[in-house]
Amino acid sequence: MPEIRNYTLNFGPQHPSAHGVLRLVLELDGETIDRADPHIGLLHRATEKLAETKPYNQSIPYMDRLDYVSMMCNEHSYVRAIENLLGVEAPVRAQYIRTMFDEITRILNHLMWLGTHALDIGAMTVFLYAFREREDLMDCYEAVSGARMHAAYYRVGGVYRDLPDQMPKCENNQFRSDADIARKNETREGSLLDFIDDFAHRFPGLVDEYETLLTDNRIWKQRTVDIGVVSPEKALDLGFTGPMLRGSGFAWDLRKKQTYAAYDKVDFDIPVGQNGDCYDRYLVRIEELRQSARIIKQCVKWLRENEGPVLLEDHKIAPPSRGDMKGDMESLIHHFKLFTEGYCTPVGESYAAVEAPKGEFGCYVVSDGANKPYRLKIRAPGFPHLAAMDEMVKGHMIADVAAVIGTMDVVFGEIDR
Repeated sequence: MPEIRNYTLNFGPQHPSAHGVLRLVLELDGETIDRADPHIGLLHRATEKLAETKPYNQSIPYMDRLDYVSMMCNEHSYVRAIENLLGVEAPVRAQYIRTMFDEITRILNHLMWLGTHALDIGAMTVFLYAFREREDLMDCYEAVSGARMHAAYYRVGGVYRDLPDQMPKCENNQFRSDADIARKNETREGSLLDFIDDFAHRFPGLVDEYETLLTDNRIWKQRTVDIGVVSPEKALDLGFTGPMLRGSGFAWDLRKKQTYAAYDKVDFDIPVGQNGDCYDRYLVRIEELRQSARIIKQCVKWLRENEGPVLLEDHKIAPPSRGDMKGDMESLIHHFKLFTEGYCTPVGESYAAVEAPKGEFGCYVVSDGANKPYRLKIRAPGFPHLAAMDEMVKGHMIADVAAVIGTMDVVFGEIDR
């Protein structure tokens, strides 16, 4: 009988399940993992230091590129931290728009997670299903900001502009048939709100399709049940937040516990797990997809019934309208001053956190009274989750590492910022 030897194995960064530039050094006893040591530093791009060299507004696009699957949620934390320093609050309509797009972003994130997690474990079809719905939501991003991913739509004091009255239509091209284009344009005859409302009403039925493929699938359960179990006490000790914490049984959600935007005005539930394994974290995120659609419906209803400004009218921190700028020299001066020099914040410090799709995403800003942060520190949800890799995979097999990485939903832009 051959002798079982101990091995040290590199898992990534080239491994298809490593999700970016994760390098894991695994110490193995045969195929059983004795120790997992995550190595980061292959992506490092100094986001925090770059933000300390630029006026506040010029760093909003950097936030999109941190967790590049949760773009607007990252922006939300940053602009809230600056609003706290300035002592201002966005108009109510802007708060509802932020809430709605935070939930659109949550669905975008969870669909990416679902597709790639299933792909890591060996289920290919779910990836195609999830990206079908992501396309519609990417079109919503593009309709309000002009960009499908890095929107830079949130602003200190509100959002860049109000929702468009006309949803852009798909145009004919060589890759789509006329029938396919006509089908996609059926829901684009009205406004962006009409399009989002239609999506929110049909989306729970599409979640049912994902569940049909996975939830009771024997192979899926064999790969996720009792894998990566984390007890409630250990989840707290390890600094888990978001679905990772709720999967272990804690009903902790910043949207309810430290509410912000319009979350105190909408009704939704916090899904929690019981066993703290990969399967429970899957179920939590699936239910979050349904709850996000529920929140979006309520926001659409309110936004249809209530008009109002979406940006503060203080031109020291928010730009004047194009019309004002063309007819008033003072507004023109405000415009140029804002986009070149920016605005100064009072001396002090501020921390603002949001319930991002992956967990608590926070920005800690220290101001020395200048027009840029003296210090910016980002609290990325994925960092403590990745630090728990050794705890979660010890005693499991090599194949289970892919399932554990998938259940964490790591994106290295925020971890190795």
